[in-house]
Amino acid sequence: MMKKLLFTLVSCIAISTAYAQESYYNDVDLNLTGVALKNALATKIINTHTNALDYTPDIWNASKVTDVNPENSTEVLLIYGYSASGTTARTRGINENGGNNGQWNREHVFANSLGSPDLDAAGTNGPPYADAHNLRPSDTQRNSSRGNKKFATGSGNSGSVTNGWYPGDEWKGDVARIIMYMYLRYGNQCKPTFVGVGDSSQTPDDMIDLFLQWNAEDPVSDVEKQRNPFHENTSNTYAQGNRNPFIDNPRLATRIWGGPDAEDIWGIYSSTDTETPSTPTNVTASNITTFSIDLSWTASTDNVAVTSYDVFVDGNLTTNVTTNSTTLNNLNSNTTYSITVLAKDAVGNESSQSTAITPKTLEDTEAPSVPTNIVISNETDTTLKVTWTASTDNTAVTAYEVYVDGNLNAEPTTNTYTINSLTASTTYSIQVLAKDAVNNKSALSTAVNGTTTDGGTGSANELFFSEYVEGSSNNKALEIANVTSSPIDLSVYSIKRNGNGGSTWSAPLNLTGTIAAGDVYVIINGSAALQKLIDEADYVHPNNSSTNNGEPINFNGNDPVGLFKNDVLIDIIGVFNGGSGNFAKDVTLRRKSSVVNPNTTFDKANEWDEFAQDVVDNIGTHDAATASVSEELLNKISIYPNPISNNTIYIKNNVNIDIEEIVIYSVSGKEVFKSSKFNPDEGIKVKTLSPGTYFIKMKSNLGNTTKKLLVK
Repeated sequence: MMKKLLFTLVSCIAISTAYAQESYYNDVDLNLTGVALKNALATKIINTHTNALDYTPDIWNASKVTDVNPENSTEVLLIYGYSASGTTARTRGINENGGNNGQWNREHVFANSLGSPDLDAAGTNGPPYADAHNLRPSDTQRNSSRGNKKFATGSGNSGSVTNGWYPGDEWKGDVARIIMYMYLRYGNQCKPTFVGVGDSSQTPDDMIDLFLQWNAEDPVSDVEKQRNPFHENTSNTYAQGNRNPFIDNPRLATRIWGGPDAEDIWGIYSSTDTETPSTPTNVTASNITTFSIDLSWTASTDNVAVTSYDVFVDGNLTTNVTTNSTTLNNLNSNTTYSITVLAKDAVGNESSQSTAITPKTLEDTEAPSVPTNIVISNETDTTLKVTWTASTDNTAVTAYEVYVDGNLNAEPTTNTYTINSLTASTTYSIQVLAKDAVNNKSALSTAVNGTTTDGGTGSANELFFSEYVEGSSNNKALEIANVTSSPIDLSVYSIKRNGNGGSTWSAPLNLTGTIAAGDVYVIINGSAALQKLIDEADYVHPNNSSTNNGEPINFNGNDPVGLFKNDVLIDIIGVFNGGSGNFAKDVTLRRKSSVVNPNTTFDKANEWDEFAQDVVDNIGTHDAATASVSEELLNKISIYPNPISNNTIYIKNNVNIDIEEIVIYSVSGKEVFKSSKFNPDEGIKVKTLSPGTYFIKMKSNLGNTTKKLLVK
C-alpha cells in the first residue's frame, strides 16, 4: 500500500507563518468551542458558498484541478484505491473520466441516498448533490462496490467490512473531514449518524466517534490541501467559494466534538504561548449619532499574533471583533457611556483593558415616519386584525399606538395587532402612530375603516392554508381554502418559503384567479408524481432553474411557508426563523374543521391533524365547520354495518342533520361512489366495492364529516 503524502512538519510549526490561520477565517471567533464554534463555521461556509456548481460538467472540471496526483499532473488520485491497476487502482489518467469500466467517476462520499432527504431530493443538479467538497474521483467499479454502504471500522485496504464499508487507511481521514463538512453545510440533512456506524453519546449532537478517530489518526494529505485554495478563489470558473475547515485545521473537530486530539495545523490550540498582547491604546470615538458610536484604536502587538478584541460598554462585554475598529449600535440617545477594549491571542491570552473613554450620544428630537399601508384583515364578530408598513426613525421605532374611533386602544411593539372586544356588524375607524424610545411621536396615519362580521352562522372571513403535503421526493403541495360566503380574488395573495427556518423569506409566488366560496385552491410542485396531486392541482409550479427548483413549493419538513395578503403575512405553517427543527417532516398536515380563519402563530397541536407521508386522499376538498356548528353533533352521525358485506350502507342520524351528499373514496383518494339522492330508511346501495378500506364523506347543512368504511 502506498503511503499518504504529507507536508513535512517541524517541531516549532505551531507558530510558523507557513501554517498560519487562513485569512478566510478572520471573521470567525476561533476561541469558541462546542456547538458555538460549529455554528460559527457553518455560517461561514454557507455564506461563502456563492457558486452553485452543476454536477455536469462543473464537477468533472473542478475535479481535474483539485484531485490531481501531486506526483504526476497527468493523473487524478482515486479515493478508496490502492494498487497500480484494475478496480482498485490508486490513480487514473486525468481525462479518463466517464461511467464505463476502467474510467473514473464522481463518488458521493456522503452517499446521496443516505441524506434525509436525499441529496438530490429537490430534483436539482446543484448542491447538495453537486457540492464539490463531497465529490471525489473514484474507479467506476470501486465506486459501485461501495454503493451506499455506511462507513465502518476496518484496517488496511478499502473494502466491505462486517457493518459496511472501510475506505482504507489512506483515505479514512479524507472521508471523516468530508462528512464533517457536509454536517456543517447541510445540517440535519447530512447527520454523521446517517452515514457511519458509531456512537454519538459523547458528542453534543449527531457526530460519531468513528469520524473523530479517523480525523485524528489520518492527517491531512497533499491532495486534500489542493482543494480549499481552488474553491475559495471564485475567479476560478469551477470554484464554489467556500472551504472545508477540517482540511485547514483538523483540530477544529476536536474543539467542537471532543474525542482524540487531531492535528493542529495552525498551532493555535496546542501552543505553549503564555505571553499576553499589548494593551490597546488611542481608543477614539467618532461619527456619534443618537444611537451609535464608531470606535477605533491602535492595534495591539503580540509575540505570535493578536486574533481579536473584546469591547466593553459600562463594564459589560458588548462585542468581539477581529479588527481594530467597530461600531456600537442600539445605544440610548443623550447618554454617556464608558468604553474600554482589550486584546486577545489565539490561545486566549488577554491584555489589560484600555483606558476608558466616555463619549455621549446625541439627543434624539426627531419623530418616526407616519405608518402607511394600513390593512384590515381576519375580521370576526368581535375582532379585527390591523397590519401596516413599519415606520422608520433616525434612532429606532420602539412602539406603536393603535387608535379605534379616535381612542387609544393598544401600544404594540410590532407592526401588527388584533383589536378585541368589538361589536358585531359595526364599522370602526382605525389609525396608527409610531414612537421612539424618548417618546417622539409621528402623526396619526390616514384612517382606514374595518367592519366586524354579522354574528350569523358563518364567521369565516379570510383565506387560509388547509393542507400541507410534505411527501416523498417532489410530492409537495399546498391547499388554500375559502370557507367564506363569497368568492375571493387571489391577485393580492402570495406564498413564500422560509428556508430551513432562517431569517428571510423567499421570493413570492404570486397567485392569480379566484377561489369560489366553499372551494379550495391546490398548488403542487411541477415534479410531483402522485396522481391525486396532479388530478387536483389548480396550479402546477414549474420545478426548474428559473423557479429555483420550484420554490416556494419545494419545502421540506423544516421549511415554514407563509400566506401573504398585500405582502402582509396572514397565515403560516411552521415558525418563522425557528431554526432547522423538523416540525412536519415526511407527513401531511390537514387543518382541523374547527378552524375557519388564518393564524400567524403556528398551532400544530390545536389546529392541525397529522397523517403519514404521501396520504393525500383529501386534497382538493376541505371540511370546515363554522364557528357556531357543534362538532359534537357531526360526530353523532354513524354508519352501519361497518364492515359491510352486502353493498348496502345505513346512516344513523338522530340529531336531525340534513345530509346532502355522500362520497366514497379509496385510500389513494380516488372517488368510487357519489350520491345526493337516498332514503336513510332504505339504506344506500353502492356499486360493488372490492374488499379493503375506504373513506365515506357526508356533506351536511352543518358541515362535513368523514368516517372510515371497511368492506369485507
